[in-house]
Amino acid sequence: MRRREFIAQFGSSAILWPLVARAQQSAMPIIGFVNAGSREERRDELQGFIRGLGETGYIEGQSVAIEYRWADGRIDRLPAMMADLVDRKVSVIAATTTPAALAAQTATTTIPIVFETGSNPIQLGLVVSLNRPGGNVTGVTSLIVEVAPKRLELLHELLPTAKVMGLLVNPADRNLAQAQAREVLSAARNLGLELHVIDVSSEREFEGAFGRMIQLQVRGLVIGAGSLFIRGIEQLAALTVRHALPAIYEYRRFPAAGGLMSYGSDVTDMYRLAGTYTGRILKGASPGDLPVQQPTKFELLLNLKTAKALGITFPLGLLGRADEVIE
Repeated sequence: MRRREFIAQFGSSAILWPLVARAQQSAMPIIGFVNAGSREERRDELQGFIRGLGETGYIEGQSVAIEYRWADGRIDRLPAMMADLVDRKVSVIAATTTPAALAAQTATTTIPIVFETGSNPIQLGLVVSLNRPGGNVTGVTSLIVEVAPKRLELLHELLPTAKVMGLLVNPADRNLAQAQAREVLSAARNLGLELHVIDVSSEREFEGAFGRMIQLQVRGLVIGAGSLFIRGIEQLAALTVRHALPAIYEYRRFPAAGGLMSYGSDVTDMYRLAGTYTGRILKGASPGDLPVQQPTKFELLLNLKTAKALGITFPLGLLGRADEVIE
């Protein structure tokens, strides 16, 4: 081949390959993944979602592209994020966390939505039925709100003489905060307990919230759900020990970080299920025909070292029911 012909052919290839690569990339389905929290705080859950996608044959960067949108606790940013994804005409929106799910539902009635929420999706207005969601929305619920009263019951079992309890919620996450307060207040009345609902909107307010609870003579604390408290797990664990305030949270990360106990579903597996639903929709399934999935198991974790630091002994009944005991 003559030198001039080689240069001409090489030059045309150099132009062609980037175009081919871009064409292949644009041919991939695009998932819009939106979360009210941050990538760091949701790293385990994100891996669960990616794993679920993989179970349906989709590998990020090879057979599917993902556009990530993290609100970093700024729920007010979610509508603009959703509008951007709608403009980009993504194939599916994975709206993880309750605020993201509600923002997605408001943004589009045509793009399929897979939600992950801790609340009752019927009460939120996301679906009309768990078995037949209808419309463009389906997903998974970890039943955080429904299980919140059980956390208070477990705390009462541990502290049977304590009559004043606290519930920590984030009023900025209005739907979740109101639902939790309603359920836990009802459970407190049934148990004959006084419950103080304490509002905190940022990690800077944690210290002051504990000060208020000490003044109110709160003897046990249920930590509410939401991205704010996930970000602050280590700080909350340390504060409960420093102020000698026994507390229970939904995530196993809490006792692992030095908190006393946790009770809840495996949220990473909930994200995995959301990933499998996203993959199934990419393969052609209709979201309205996919039943909303719910957890089938709840885990109880206890931290013996923290209990000793607080001067608490777990009853044999609690120890016998624990799925894991951290020593």
